[in-house]
Amino acid sequence: MTPHDVRTTVTGPTAGLAPGYTQANLIAVPVDLAYDMLLFAQRNPKPCPVLDVTDPGSPHTVLAPGADLRTAVPRYRVWRYGELTAEPADATTHWRDDLVAFLIGCSFTFEQALAEAGVPLRHGPNVPMYVTNRQCRPAGGLHGPLVVSLRMVPAAMVDTAVRVSGLMPAVHGAPVHVGDPSALGITDLAVPDFGDPPVAEAGDVPVFWACGVTPQAVLMASKPPFAITHAPGHMFVTDVPDSEYRVG
Repeated sequence: MTPHDVRTTVTGPTAGLAPGYTQANLIAVPVDLAYDMLLFAQRNPKPCPVLDVTDPGSPHTVLAPGADLRTAVPRYRVWRYGELTAEPADATTHWRDDLVAFLIGCSFTFEQALAEAGVPLRHGPNVPMYVTNRQCRPAGGLHGPLVVSLRMVPAAMVDTAVRVSGLMPAVHGAPVHVGDPSALGITDLAVPDFGDPPVAEAGDVPVFWACGVTPQAVLMASKPPFAITHAPGHMFVTDVPDSEYRVG
């Protein structure tokens, strides 16, 4: 599938779709919260690597000219005071003229590089994601915990996974933790907070990356009046090749 195909026809998770093209998380906030969001991202670059920021009210991004951010994501989430109030497939009726949209790097982007390096991708349609006990650095009215995504990696391939993903800092880069999930406050890998349960084989090691769903955990903790995000795993697929974000 091409990025345009995904943006116009897919209704489910986007992991593995349009391989070779960058995927992005979406969070749109009112302009009076946009500076706090930008500062939060600058202070927490691992979970929130910013790829683009739109003008107030604009549903368009240079990452995919012609695409409409109100309709190009398979599923959205609408938030009011930290509560999830709707999950539409089309956010047009919820969009406001004062919204500033942030496109944040997604770990799905480096999965092609992992596969090319021989690292198996065992997760199902949607990667498992967990809210951790690590707090992000706050900014203005925004605060909350780090969310991580999990991939089960054969022990012999962990170093490769760290090296390959580390070459793509704009899409979360290297893992934030390898091994014991309890160190992140995760008590049961079989019950992720978002996404599907992990798939593991003998000899696999849990490897955790900072996740672009972190802003949604921040919305739940900070309770701003309004925001729109993508649904976890339902990403905005850009027209930008993954190679644009590789540093080596």
